[in-house]
Amino acid sequence: MKRKILLLGAGELGKEFTIAAQRLGQTVIAVDAYDGAPAQQVAHGREVISMLDGAALDAVVARHRPDLIVPEIEAIRTERFYEYERQGIQVVPSARAANFTMNRKAIRDLAARELGLKTARYAYAASPGAFRAAVAEVGLPCVVKPLMSSSGKGQSVVRTEADVERAWQYAMTGTRGDLKEVIVEAFVHFDSEITLLTVTQRAGPTLFCPPIGHRQERGDYQESWQPHAMDAAHLAEAQAMAARVTSALGGAGLWGVEFFLSARDGVFFSELSPRPHDTGMVTLAGTQPLSEFELHLRAVLGLPIPPPELLRAGASAVILATRDGVPSISGLDQALGAPGVDVRLFGKPTTRPHRRMGVALVSAPLGTDPAALVAQARAVAARIKVD
Repeated sequence: MKRKILLLGAGELGKEFTIAAQRLGQTVIAVDAYDGAPAQQVAHGREVISMLDGAALDAVVARHRPDLIVPEIEAIRTERFYEYERQGIQVVPSARAANFTMNRKAIRDLAARELGLKTARYAYAASPGAFRAAVAEVGLPCVVKPLMSSSGKGQSVVRTEADVERAWQYAMTGTRGDLKEVIVEAFVHFDSEITLLTVTQRAGPTLFCPPIGHRQERGDYQESWQPHAMDAAHLAEAQAMAARVTSALGGAGLWGVEFFLSARDGVFFSELSPRPHDTGMVTLAGTQPLSEFELHLRAVLGLPIPPPELLRAGASAVILATRDGVPSISGLDQALGAPGVDVRLFGKPTTRPHRRMGVALVSAPLGTDPAALVAQARAVAARIKVD
């Protein structure tokens, strides 16, 4: 049952996945664009390449001959995955899923046009002129996102005409890879946002974790909590949407499916990640029997997975850097004094403004007020200083 896993992207999510894989006896080679990335610190081996260089990616695959390829980031020549599948390598969740979901255009068109899922109105633009036309078509306010980016990079809200040029320039600075195109989305007046962690299996039903609520700034999550209270009909609607889109993409693994919730208008499909989700780090607080990383691993290995259940209420809050430099962490002695509190430091070797350096976790018995848990998680995170 021992497999060699080539992990493409060695950030904090990859680090937790690597730890989970090692606990079940798997071998992990962690690949990233810089040396010393978080998952490389705990993996069996490492490679440092640009994964947008198809030849370099091919060389790493040929050198290690992995059983599985597990993508963790967007900036990869995902079109190469089809060839790797033809070579007999399992791509997680599948080559089609990885190729579609690394680009917001492909996944949005699949969800809205092919599957008919309810989404915000949207348009695409690949030039400043086309961008202005897209904003006019969609209307103000609207949300602008690079087609390929992560952690909210390049994402902004256009509220007035004065914001248009700035939004285009910001999107171009935040795009990953060589795809210089954006999606312009009509602003959805939502009451809350959720992530529905969805597990597809080789043999067995699609499983859903209890919904996770989250709050974002600059397009990046700041806090998350589990469970998020939802109307039963809205939860069933979100689960049905998640099942349809993951089934259309195929393969086995854990997916982070994001939705907007509106008491007036119902559930809107937002985005999809074919891997553990940053908001799902709250599961490291012991809110369910298996964390999202353990669920992902079991799914890709074809191991049995019990239906997810809620054990405790939990919340997470990010620990951010404020400037460029080399990190020095302090405050753990003040942060870890209360029961039900934990901290994960990612071990990133450098800092920059708003870079996620760790996460504070809190848990409490079921029925605890989520707002109180979020406030506690924020307070724990504030005690950790990244100097």
